[in-house]
Amino acid sequence: MKVALAQINPTVGDIDGNTALIVKQINAAAGLGADLVVFPELAVFGYPPKDLLLRENLVRRNVAAMKSIAGHCTDVAAVVGFVQPTPAQSGKGVRNAVALCSDGVITATYAKILLPTYDVFDETRYFDAGDSVQVAEVASGRERLKLGLTICEDLWNDRQFEGRQVYGFDPIQRTVAAGAQLLINVSASPYCAGKQAGREQIFCEQVREHGVPLVYVNQVGGNDDLIFDGAGLFVDASGQVIARAKAFDEDLLVVDLSLPAPASPLPYPERIAGIRQALVLGVRDYIHKCGFGSVVIGLSGGIDSALTAALAVEAVGANRVRGVAMPSRYSSDHSLTDAERLAKNLGIKYQVIDIKGVHQSLESAMQPNFAGRPPGVAEENLQARIRGAILMGLSNKFGCLLLTTGNKSELAVGYCTLYGDMCGGLAVLSDVPKTTV
Repeated sequence: MKVALAQINPTVGDIDGNTALIVKQINAAAGLGADLVVFPELAVFGYPPKDLLLRENLVRRNVAAMKSIAGHCTDVAAVVGFVQPTPAQSGKGVRNAVALCSDGVITATYAKILLPTYDVFDETRYFDAGDSVQVAEVASGRERLKLGLTICEDLWNDRQFEGRQVYGFDPIQRTVAAGAQLLINVSASPYCAGKQAGREQIFCEQVREHGVPLVYVNQVGGNDDLIFDGAGLFVDASGQVIARAKAFDEDLLVVDLSLPAPASPLPYPERIAGIRQALVLGVRDYIHKCGFGSVVIGLSGGIDSALTAALAVEAVGANRVRGVAMPSRYSSDHSLTDAERLAKNLGIKYQVIDIKGVHQSLESAMQPNFAGRPPGVAEENLQARIRGAILMGLSNKFGCLLLTTGNKSELAVGYCTLYGDMCGGLAVLSDVPKTTV
C-alpha cells in the first residue's frame, strides 16, 4: 500500500483556499499511485483557529467543505483534519477532528482526545475532547489495512516528554488494542530550535513499544507568531525512520509501506540552518497571508537590522524590501556606510533620511517643558521615537509592513524604546537571543 504525506501550508480561516489546496493534493496523490493521502491537523480550517471557532458560519462552511472534499476521494482515500460540531448542546460545541474519506463519502471520523493547555496551546478553551478511539479500514485492491486515527497530542502522552505520563488516558495504547495496523497522526506541531530530535525520539519509542508503524503528517508554514516546520515521518514497526518529508516547505511524499528502508531519509536541517529557514518561512507567510506587498526596515548599521534585512530578502526578494537609514548628529560615519554597503550587497531599495533638523526642532519644542531638570532618558529616546515615526509614516503611505529589528535578549531586559525601535508589525528576531544572532 502507498501512503502520501500531504504537507500543506493552510491559511487560518480561509476555508475556500484551504479546500482548493487539499483537493489539488488529493488529485496529485492519486496521480502518483497513492492509495491513501494524509493531511495535517485542522487542514480545512487552519491551525491555530482561536476565536474564529466562535463564528458559526465558518464552522458550517468548514463542514460543507469537508463533505465536498470527500466527493473528490474516488481514486484515493484521504484523512483530513477539520472542525467537527458536537451534537450535544453542552460544552464548547466543536471538536478537533479528522475524517477518513473514500469512495466519495466520509466513512469514519475521530475527535482528538488529549487537548493540550501548555505553552502556546489552549485547546480546552475551544474544543470538546473526544471520548473514544477510532480504528477504520482502508482498502487497496484485495489488501485491507486498519488505520488507527490520532491527532497531535494523542501521540505525546509519553513519560520521556515530561518525565511522567501527563494524561491518565493513553489513546495510542487503546488504539493499538483496538486492532490498528498503521497509526496515523495528523499534527500542527510548532517549531522551536531543537524540538525535532525530541519529537522523533518520542514517536520512535511509541512505535517500538507498540510494534505498529506510524505515519505522521505535520502542518508547514507561518500563522501569526507560530511557525510550523512540517518534516512529516514514516516510522516502521521497528521504530526506524524510513522517510522524512521536507522541513519548512510544502511536500507530497509517497511512501510504499511494503518496501525496505532506503539508505537514509531526507535529513533535518542543522540547528542554525533550521532557525534561519524557520524565520524566513515565518516572515514570508506573515507578509503573504496578511496581504502586504513589501516591507520597510530601519538600517542602523548594526547586526540586528542587517540580519533582519537579509532574512526579508530571502523571504520575499530584494525588490520588495526598502532599507532606510536615519542618521543624526550622534551617528558615527561607519554606521551610515555599513548600512549603505549592506543595502548594496542585498540589492534592496535604499534611502537616507537625515533626522538632525527634526531632532533639533523637537528638542527645542520640549525644552521649556523640561526646564529645571537635567538631561536624561527623555532626551536620549527622542531619536528613536523620531525614527519610529518616520518608519511608520512610510509604512502607512506605501502600505508596506514595518519589520522590527530588536532581538530576544533586548526585549527580555527592556533594552528598547517604546514608540521607538519597538515600532513595527512583525518583530522578526523577538524569539532569537543575541548570542544566536
